[in-house]
Amino acid sequence: MKKRITWIILGFSIYALFMGLYLFYWADFGVPDAYKGTAADPATFMTDRQLQLSEEYSRYRSFLSFLAIPLDWIIYLGILGFGLSKLFKQFSEGISKMKIVIVPLYILLLTAFTWVLTFPLHYWARSLSIKYGINTQSFSGWMKDEMISFWIDVGLTSLVIGVLYALIKRFKKKWWLAAWGLMIPYLAFMMYIQPVVIDPLYNDFTSLSDKELEEQILDMAETADIPANRVFEVNMSEKTNAMNAYVSGIGSNLRIVLWDTTMNKLDDDEVLFIMAHEMGHYVMNHLYGNLIGALGTSLIGLYLAYRLLGGMIRKWGKSWGVSSESDLASLPALFLLFSVMSFIASPVELAISRHAEMEADQYAIEMTDDVDAAVGSFQTLTVNSLNEVNPPFIVKYFKYGHPTMMERLIMLNDYKKNTHAE
Repeated sequence: MKKRITWIILGFSIYALFMGLYLFYWADFGVPDAYKGTAADPATFMTDRQLQLSEEYSRYRSFLSFLAIPLDWIIYLGILGFGLSKLFKQFSEGISKMKIVIVPLYILLLTAFTWVLTFPLHYWARSLSIKYGINTQSFSGWMKDEMISFWIDVGLTSLVIGVLYALIKRFKKKWWLAAWGLMIPYLAFMMYIQPVVIDPLYNDFTSLSDKELEEQILDMAETADIPANRVFEVNMSEKTNAMNAYVSGIGSNLRIVLWDTTMNKLDDDEVLFIMAHEMGHYVMNHLYGNLIGALGTSLIGLYLAYRLLGGMIRKWGKSWGVSSESDLASLPALFLLFSVMSFIASPVELAISRHAEMEADQYAIEMTDDVDAAVGSFQTLTVNSLNEVNPPFIVKYFKYGHPTMMERLIMLNDYKKNTHAE
């Protein structure tokens, strides 16, 4: 055990050193010479101080993000290797003999333990965003949101895992297929209730205060055949300086949402471009595409988990105190598998997401026919969030679900040239 711990610590240290060297010394955050002086060059719309802060914040934020990935794996391995998962299960069984209570108690212990271990990294990320002027939320407000997320996570995970392990016990060889079958209504249900049940737990949603702007947005929605009769405003300025807008939900629970920071920092024509982009996702069925994609990846993930989990338990189960796949104590191993598979699949998933975002950009340009507003909105987003215009290769392909700002601004510049040429 000591030897394994030594190797794990050594491996994590080498990984952290490599990522630090890559992000702070080797990677280039600048734009290619061919685009210097264009709208894609941050030097044309950011001050020297903003450029410095953007580069610093981007490097630190990416470094913390990459550290968090293997840290989760190490925590799951530690919980298994030190027999903590077995102890969590035994404690839960000792508290209550009711099977319906055992799973939530176990999930509560497991979630609380991992939350405590990862809290320093989350706090570091929060402190960093405050230092660079992105986060404006008080510590008490931040902790309130953390606790809301914690209990939502415990509740939903308890439900899902309770059903999953019941299926594993009943269908030893086909549990992965049965679980996938239940994923379809579950994901659809979550998309339906997210805007009206979960989102309001974090923020208050009100009607848009600018009625003239709301009327313009609703006119765009009508043109796009989006069934909406109001636009919701969220008071995010008390939490962040970042900007956002979105169209979420399905059916009667569909909502068009605009953060007050977006409305306050952008001109109306720029806000309309952002909203047109979000409507583009709806019009081109990206919401349903995301659902289909999630179902496809979950099918593959569940099948691979079925094939791999048994082998892991046969090889290490005795030392972990895990008797079989249906033993609740095997859950950290299952989480470990899902996490690793998610990381491996992320470049493909993110590439698909970037393509969808570019399609939404093109839709927004055609709808608004206002390239200048599009350029202005992207440049303001970059300045306000201290985003890197051209992130390093590894950061882009493992973290970016949107095209880089350089790619988006270049696309707008090319669109404007082609339009004038015609």
